[in-house]
Amino acid sequence: MIKKLTVGSRGSELALIQTKSALASLAKRYPSLDIDLEVIRTTGDHITDRPLHDVGGAGLFIKEIECALLEQRIDFALHSMKDIPTNIAEGLVIAATLKRLEPRDALVSKGECTFDELPEGARVATGSLRRRSQLLAHRPDFMVSNLRGNVTTRLKKFDQSDWNGIILAAAGLMRLGCENRIQSLIPTDMMLPAVGQGALAFQARTADEEVCHLLSTLNHPETAVAISAERSFLRRLQGGCQVPIAAHGIVSADQLQLTGYVGSIDGKQWVRQELEGSLEEAETIGVVLAERMLADGADKILFERRSGAS
Repeated sequence: MIKKLTVGSRGSELALIQTKSALASLAKRYPSLDIDLEVIRTTGDHITDRPLHDVGGAGLFIKEIECALLEQRIDFALHSMKDIPTNIAEGLVIAATLKRLEPRDALVSKGECTFDELPEGARVATGSLRRRSQLLAHRPDFMVSNLRGNVTTRLKKFDQSDWNGIILAAAGLMRLGCENRIQSLIPTDMMLPAVGQGALAFQARTADEEVCHLLSTLNHPETAVAISAERSFLRRLQGGCQVPIAAHGIVSADQLQLTGYVGSIDGKQWVRQELEGSLEEAETIGVVLAERMLADGADKILFERRSGAS
C-alpha cells in the first residue's frame, strides 16, 4: 500500500479549498496515507490583464501541473473539470470525477435585483464568452463588460464598480463560503453552464495503476457519466474558451438528458438542442447532439467565430 503521495494544485484560494476538501475525503478512506501539497502557478494565473479568449490555447490553468505530473514531481493533481481540455495529454488520465456541486451560474447584483429585475441597459460583467452570448441572447439591452481575476478579485472589482451585476459560477462562490453574495441562481433554460462546471477531477499518470485505483474510490458515477457526455459534445465541436459553447447533462434513473448551446458573442445567433438516451451511450449522445446542432446552423456560427478570432 502506498504510504506517501504529493498532490499538485493551483495556489488560488478557491483551488486550495477544493484540493484540501478532496484530500480530507481521501484521508477518511485512507487514514494512514500521507499527502504533501505542492502549489504550482499556471499560465492562466500569470495572465490577468487580458480576456482568456484573447490568449487562446487549451489548458491554460493546468499545463504546468500536467508537466509536473509527467516529470514525476507530483503523483496526482486536482483540477476544476471545466479547466481540463477534452484531449488529455498523453500519459495522463482522469482517475476520478468527484460529485458535482451546483452547476449553474449565479448573479451577484446591487440593490438585491434578480436577473429579470435588472433595469433596461444594465451593466453586467463577465469574463466568459459563453455567459456573454447567453446574456445577450436573453437580454440584448445589457451592456456587458469584461471581468478577469479569481473570485475574490472579481467580487472586489464589482463592489468598487458601477456595474449592476456580475455573473460567476455558483459552485465557486459556495466553496468559498460566499453564498450570501448570490442574489439568484440563473436557470439552465436561460443560461447553460460551461462543460464540467461545478465538478472536480483527479488527474494522474496512466501507468500509476495503484494511484489511479486509490483515487477512483472517490469517483461519482452519475457525475462522471453526465460530464463524459458534455465533454464528447465539446470535443466534437472542437470548442474552447474562444467559442461560446455550453452543455449540461442530467442523469435521471437510467437515462441521460444532454442540452447543448452554440452562439455568437453578440447573442444574435444561437442554436440550442437536447437529446436523451441511456447512460451507456453517454459519449455517443454528446457526439450525436453536436452533429445535429452543426447541421442546424452551429457550423456557420463556429466558422464565423473562428474566422474572426484568427
